[in-house]
Amino acid sequence: MQLIYDPFFVREMVALLDAIAEDGPARADAFENELRERLANLTHFPYKFRRSIHHDDEQIRDYIFKGYTIPYLVDEEKDQLVVLDIFKWQDR
Repeated sequence: MQLIYDPFFVREMVALLDAIAEDGPARADAFENELRERLANLTHFPYKFRRSIHHDDEQIRDYIFKGYTIPYLVDEEKDQLVVLDIFKWQDR
């Protein structure tokens, strides 16, 4: 299964990393590296996490990482896992 980052996710991730980098660039790098590694592991078990509470679609799952919700779409037809967004639950 191929891991795809939706452009909306990329924009939100860049903004988040910029905010984290204000406290320290090394923290932002560590956050990004750990998140990307964990997202890559999702391709092996795409249905491991709960059905999204933010979307009415069985194929969209919510991965929780350090207090952030990361919804992703499991597209079996295209053999892709599409990372859609990243946000704090309080913000939505």
